[in-house]
Amino acid sequence: MLYLLQRLHEADSWRLVFNLFRYVTFRAALAAATAFVVTVLLLPVLIRYLRARRVLEKAENPHSQRLAELQRAKNDVPTMGGVGLLAGILASGLLWADLSSRYVLLALLATLSLGAIGLLDDWMKLVGIGRRGMSGRLKLLLQFVVASGVGVFLACCGGGPFEHTTLAVPFVKPQVFAPDLGLAYIAFAALVVVGSSNAVNLSDGLDGLASGCTAIAALALAVLAYVSGHARFAEYLNVPFVRGAEEMTVLCAGLAGAALGFLWFNAHPAEIFMGDTGSLAMGGLLGVAACVAKNELQLAILGGVFVAEAGSVLLQVGSYRLLGRRIFRIAPIHHHFQFEGWPENKVVVRFWIAALMFALAGLATLKIR
Repeated sequence: MLYLLQRLHEADSWRLVFNLFRYVTFRAALAAATAFVVTVLLLPVLIRYLRARRVLEKAENPHSQRLAELQRAKNDVPTMGGVGLLAGILASGLLWADLSSRYVLLALLATLSLGAIGLLDDWMKLVGIGRRGMSGRLKLLLQFVVASGVGVFLACCGGGPFEHTTLAVPFVKPQVFAPDLGLAYIAFAALVVVGSSNAVNLSDGLDGLASGCTAIAALALAVLAYVSGHARFAEYLNVPFVRGAEEMTVLCAGLAGAALGFLWFNAHPAEIFMGDTGSLAMGGLLGVAACVAKNELQLAILGGVFVAEAGSVLLQVGSYRLLGRRIFRIAPIHHHFQFEGWPENKVVVRFWIAALMFALAGLATLKIR
């Protein structure tokens, strides 16, 4: 009898241990740790391989001699390190996310597809196909194909036809104002995913800038996704409840862990660059997770640094074409501060601080309604 009771006690202990894996927060913590460890272990191997294959950055800028001088130290640093970052994200997602969730499969497929587009662009640059790799129009077209697929799925298949097309407006209760975009949601979701993907890509110009800001934004988005997928929290905080959106918490935590793992080697002076392979995939995953959890507009707040980076480019180009004058000394805006005399480390750390403030503002939208 004593032996039997001991065996039952052991069985109950194992049941309690396995019960932990039902909790999204527990799996999210494991996803972050897994992504960090996989990325940190894989990158040294990848760095040696890329050096041996001469897959090295060529920091040339024919449009600005001063920027070329500032970036000269980045020559001959291995690039396409986004492959290791992607491996960390995928490993954590496959291990700890619920693979029976359509949202998880959608997010992983979109991330992998955008990473493949970036990988092709990086490869074309390295082998000299085209002046600067893939043409901007072709790259945007391919991104919109992937992002439109995300929009179609969410509009037509995410929880049922047109159940996912309402728009949650920050600081406003959904009972007061939550417009239903209908089929227009497909185009809106595509713009969110493509915009997020390219905004992160534009911020990838200084050591540790994109990876650090992405980690902060991903952690904030993980909290928002958890609330959106939790019926009680969603009701209490007056946010749209999306059944299954809590799994985006696991993927966002994995993204944060992979970004921090990459930052371990990408901090100044960088030992490796992610290239478009990593930046397009990271930004795309942020966009998809925001769309799934109905946090599309909140993403613009918590990812304020990325909005500023993309906005500075749009304003610079628009001002120069319409008025013949520049607003900033150079765009994206992180290079403007370099031209103002800020050291690279100071620009990056101050942008991390700004990213943290934007993330907190994004989280404040949960309560201020």
